[in-house]
Amino acid sequence: MGTTKDLYRQVKTISGQFNALVTEDSLGFTVTVDRSSSFELLKTLRDHQTTAFEQLIDLCAVDYQAYGQEAQQDWDNDRFAVVYHLLSVSLNQRLRVIATVPEDDLTIDSVIEVWRCANWYEREAFDLFGIQFLGHPDLRRLLTDYGFIGHPFRKDFPLSGHVEMRYDEEKGRVVYEPVSIEPRVTVPRIIRD
Repeated sequence: MGTTKDLYRQVKTISGQFNALVTEDSLGFTVTVDRSSSFELLKTLRDHQTTAFEQLIDLCAVDYQAYGQEAQQDWDNDRFAVVYHLLSVSLNQRLRVIATVPEDDLTIDSVIEVWRCANWYEREAFDLFGIQFLGHPDLRRLLTDYGFIGHPFRKDFPLSGHVEMRYDEEKGRVVYEPVSIEPRVTVPRIIRD
């Protein structure tokens, strides 16, 4: 074991049980799976002796709302995805797993039972994208204020936000006010041939 071809074969065999698609690119292997099968697939990839992905390096979310529009290509998949980056220390291998999440039902199973470090990653994805992780013991905002409205990493979130905050000396507390910044279109000053 330990070669890239062996890993690809093992991951493809395991992923086939969960109706997942395995692709290879210059960065490595990517497994794309439906959210309903993602928890069991990830647990199997961790526990199976030929893959042994015992470490979750990162978990993030992606918003594909405008994906492909510049190239005039239609995006037929779900708008959101949760991406897991896995590491097998014992086998010195890495793997990316993408679980698609539809816009009309932003829920996916939490993987805290599989990797405890997923706690903060899932809270971050919830805070910035609004994805609910079912079974998470403490799913609350992590990076934005508790009264914050919206999810700032979504493609449809306004660049300047909805409100701004400042400390008011007279009131002795933080106050929220409508945004006073006027939106402007930035146009390149130099147009190259």
